[in-house]
Amino acid sequence: MVSLPYPSSATDQDQQAVDWLTHFFASALADGASDIHLEPFENVLRVRVRVDGHLQERPSPHAQLKDRIISRIKVLSRMDISEKRLPQDGRLRIPVNTSPIDMRVSCLPTVHGEKIVLRIQNFLSQQLNLNDLGFEPQQLDDLLTALHRPNGMVLITGPTGSGKTMTLYSCLHHLNSAKINISTVEDPCEIVLPGINQINVNEKSGLGFAQTLRALLRQDPDVVMVGEIRDSETADVAAKAAQTGHLVLSTLHTNDAPSALTRLCQLGVADFNVASSVVLICAQRLVRKLCPHCKCKAPHENRYTPVGCAYCVNGYKGRVGIHQVLAMTPELQSMMQSGLDTLSMTHRLQQNGVLTLREAGLLKACAGITSHEEVWAATSS
Repeated sequence: MVSLPYPSSATDQDQQAVDWLTHFFASALADGASDIHLEPFENVLRVRVRVDGHLQERPSPHAQLKDRIISRIKVLSRMDISEKRLPQDGRLRIPVNTSPIDMRVSCLPTVHGEKIVLRIQNFLSQQLNLNDLGFEPQQLDDLLTALHRPNGMVLITGPTGSGKTMTLYSCLHHLNSAKINISTVEDPCEIVLPGINQINVNEKSGLGFAQTLRALLRQDPDVVMVGEIRDSETADVAAKAAQTGHLVLSTLHTNDAPSALTRLCQLGVADFNVASSVVLICAQRLVRKLCPHCKCKAPHENRYTPVGCAYCVNGYKGRVGIHQVLAMTPELQSMMQSGLDTLSMTHRLQQNGVLTLREAGLLKACAGITSHEEVWAATSS
């Protein structure tokens, strides 16, 4: 049950705004929403939620409550309610039964008022299980082998919304132990993990990824997680850390695993340093899972289609990851140092049995976990 506080001197409309938010948050959480969009237009506050990667419209509140709802969220997020001309960021925590839910809040001025987007961050430690993320057995074995190395770089790649954060934190949760020192550099910290030293970067004050990472390397770390490798300086420091006795986990925005090697080289890391520092790359996407209550199997073939029922939305319920896992081998190191381009490298890797994202997805489609249409939509090859 969601419970939000009323303002100390609440009017009837203030109370109505809080009541609407209380019921709406409860509904969004029950539906498994990951994001909430509150968008002001001339005479209405449009309300949408993102469920399983797709935006769905919800009933709007009364037009008279529009400004009060936005103001209440800003108050709960510790934003400046008098500032309506500049973007603001904040966080709020709402009590839900015995487990509070954290939300990251972004406020942006638009023509008709301030738009609010809330990212729901209800990641619980029991959810951070590598066995539940959709890895094929050999892929999971390769990942676990890399995570238990004393040094090297493990990269998670994919576009925004592909589940990189969940995979990264699941790796940290797997490694989390009183016997090792784990530190993170993030922008911002998305999941609080007890026992791990987590640091938010602050570019405005000069505390960037590279500067923080250098400082952390003087703190006797065993494992370092860098939220994202964005620039050449961070890439260089991370690669050197991976070569000097530290396990480094990070993310990159690339389409597939081989492209991550090329991207590091483009950021200025010498190819021989990439080859000697990277131990594993995992590229991934999220696809919707077919509803187990209503999915339909085509006769005489391993092809399942969505139907739709009371338990799902258009035949889908929940999401699962599909992965391309590339472990660094002597042959791959040789390919890199010989200057092989990404396309040729990908072709050689396929010949050696490395699954592409599409191939990994089609395995799940044939098993009835997702549909062929979802896999084709989420992958390019």
